[in-house]
Amino acid sequence: MCEGLTRRKFMRDSVIGGVVLGTGLAWSQAAHGQTHLRFSTWHPPLSREVKTVWEPMLEEMKKRSQGKIASTLYAGGALGKGPEHYDIAAKGLSDMGYFTATWTPGRFPLSDVLSLAVWVDGKDVGTDIGNAMYERILHREFKGVKIIELNGCIQSFLWTKKPVQSLADMKGLKIRSPGGHQTHYIKALGAEPVFMPLGDVYMAIETGTVDGLVTCPPLVLAYKLYEVAKYGVVTTFGCVTEGVVMYEKTWEKLPEDQKRIIEAVGRNPFRTTGGLTRADYQVMMKEIVEKGVKLHTPPSDEVERWFDQFREVTRKWVADLEAKGLPGKEVVKTYNEECEKRGVRCVAFPPEWK
Repeated sequence: MCEGLTRRKFMRDSVIGGVVLGTGLAWSQAAHGQTHLRFSTWHPPLSREVKTVWEPMLEEMKKRSQGKIASTLYAGGALGKGPEHYDIAAKGLSDMGYFTATWTPGRFPLSDVLSLAVWVDGKDVGTDIGNAMYERILHREFKGVKIIELNGCIQSFLWTKKPVQSLADMKGLKIRSPGGHQTHYIKALGAEPVFMPLGDVYMAIETGTVDGLVTCPPLVLAYKLYEVAKYGVVTTFGCVTEGVVMYEKTWEKLPEDQKRIIEAVGRNPFRTTGGLTRADYQVMMKEIVEKGVKLHTPPSDEVERWFDQFREVTRKWVADLEAKGLPGKEVVKTYNEECEKRGVRCVAFPPEWK
C-alpha cells in the first residue's frame, strides 16, 4: 500500500510535457485559450479500447478544436486500480476518465440497471441506451461531476477452462464475476462467484483458483484470456455499468466552444471513433475463435432456463431497492423501454411488468 501511495504522490507532483500534475492542471495554458486534459482509464495501454476508442477520441477533440484541446492518456494502473477510476476523475487526479460503476457496490444502486442481462453487441448502442437512462433517471446518482456518457458495455459471456453446456455443468464451479448482477446470476446458476481484478484472472484460471469468468469479448482479447479459458457459452450475462466522467472544476473552466466539442465527440465515443461498435463485435468474436476458443450456443429451451433465473434476480433486486425507498421497478421498466426502442432484448426483464 505504501508503494502505491508513493507512486500516486509522484504522479501528482510530477511534471509531464511542461504541465504540473495536480488539481487545476488543465489551466496552466488557459491564458492562451488552450487546454491540456489528463484522461485516465483502467483499460490496458495496448487494449482495443485504448487503441480504437480513447486515443482516437482524444485526437478527434484536438482536431476539432484546431489544437486547443491537447491531452495525456494514463492507461492501466498508472493513476490507480480499476475500482478507483471514478474518484480519480471526480476528485481531480485526472480531468476526464473512464470508470466502471459496478466495481463500487452500493454507490450507484439505480445505475446497476445498465448491467442487467441484455443482448447488446455494440457499445455504440449500449451508450445510446445509457445516455437515455442518464437523462431520464440516473442523473440523480452523479452529483458534483460532469458525466459525458454512460453505457452498459457489450454483453458478457461465460468463458471456462472446461466445457459447459447446461445448468448441470455449472454446479460447483468457481466463476470470476465483474460484480453487480453478474454475481447474482452466477450464484443463481449454481456456481460460486469470485470477485477479483481482471489482471489476476489469467493466473487464477491457470492455477485452478477459478474455473472461468464472466466478461465481454474485448476483455477476453485484451487480457489474453483465450489462452487459459478455451470454452465460451454464448448466452448473455449482461455486463457492467460504465462511462466517461469529468472533474467538475475542469468542466466549469472550459471555454464554451471546447465544451461543445467534448460533448459532441465524447457523448458516444464508440460511434465517433468506430471502435467497439456492432461491426467490430463480429470481428472480435472471429478473433476469439481463431485463438482456439470453442463457442457453444445452448438450445433455446436451455437458454430460457438460465434467463428464468436472471429474471428472479431482477425481482429480488427491485424488491431490495424499493425496501430502501428507491424506484426499483420504475428504473427497470424505463430501461426495458429504452432497450426495446433500439431493438435490444433485456432477457432479465420480468414479462409480467409490461
